[in-house]
Amino acid sequence: MRWRNTTWRRRTLAVLLAAVAVTTAGPVSGTAEAATSTRSPALVPASDRQVRFTADGTTAYGTVHIPAHRAGHRLAAALLISGSGLTDRNGDQPPSFTPHTLALFASTLGDDCVMSLRFDKYGTGRTGWGRYKDSDHIDMAAYTRQAVAAYDTLRAQPEADPHALLIVGHSEGGLQALFVDRSVQSKPAGLALIAPQDTRLLDTIDYQLAGLLDRAVAVGRLSAQQARSNKAGVSRAIADFRAHRQVNTSGLPPSIATLLNAMFGPHNATFVRSDDASYPPHIARSVAHGTRTLVTCGTADTNVPCWTTPPLLGALAGARITGPGLRTLPDLDHLLHPAGTPVNDQPLAPAARRALHGFVRPWRQLTAS
Repeated sequence: MRWRNTTWRRRTLAVLLAAVAVTTAGPVSGTAEAATSTRSPALVPASDRQVRFTADGTTAYGTVHIPAHRAGHRLAAALLISGSGLTDRNGDQPPSFTPHTLALFASTLGDDCVMSLRFDKYGTGRTGWGRYKDSDHIDMAAYTRQAVAAYDTLRAQPEADPHALLIVGHSEGGLQALFVDRSVQSKPAGLALIAPQDTRLLDTIDYQLAGLLDRAVAVGRLSAQQARSNKAGVSRAIADFRAHRQVNTSGLPPSIATLLNAMFGPHNATFVRSDDASYPPHIARSVAHGTRTLVTCGTADTNVPCWTTPPLLGALAGARITGPGLRTLPDLDHLLHPAGTPVNDQPLAPAARRALHGFVRPWRQLTAS
């Protein structure tokens, strides 16, 4: 997540080819037409459609990706929700952070003839802050209302199958996907929670910073005692913020103090409190029975490590979801890249692509050029 300019989290085989050629068993009396075969519907080429929609009096902008498909066919349609911070419709925080996560999701889903909508959430791209003017008073519920409006916009697209609506959320977008699922009247048929935020926000920050301090010890930059002291300082700062007490970050390493001061400062405190009040497993209990659900975790993901996922998985199991369930992605980081590879301009790792392909298998359509 990027707080203003501070970065803290880097993020039934369905329908056969239409109108298979009809064969004739022999001469048919009456007309010559009876000996001809039915032609397949025309192939509509892939395209991107720019859309706009309104939430809370603010116009938001997005891109609908429509894969090549047979004319007249309705397509499964996925709402794509980005991760935390000022992350735009493509999954980027330009100019320095450009992994293109959501754009790559759209392309991967398009390979299975699943259309998608991705959008610039508040503070990003063409949408900007709108009525909020800046981040000072925006909360998680505002982002949910915006995402619900995006979902309704996707559902209204002429190519979209209203019975095959999906939500794909990355990182914090996974939590937001659960909120949207709970909020909409027409429930999605599937949820893909990709490296999702699976616990309270400040608990996530606590363990992320603890892991950072442990790695500093491993390379000799801190002593074990210094790491213990700093971990205690981080936990104390979080407890004070939650209790609405004055937060004191003195004594912490400057980079950690700066991060916490930004999170707890006036520009972000409202959002942080609203996110931290949300426990994803509790929200997951309301997912409709039978919803096809995918959850991924990468074994090299230090933002949302695999050991944090069991409560969320347990809540989803209690909701009696169906589908792939957990897919563990060996050696992949939070951005679905092999560990140690560059952040920007990288393709999704094959294991991540396979997970998405498996998720949409019931809605896959085959097209021929």
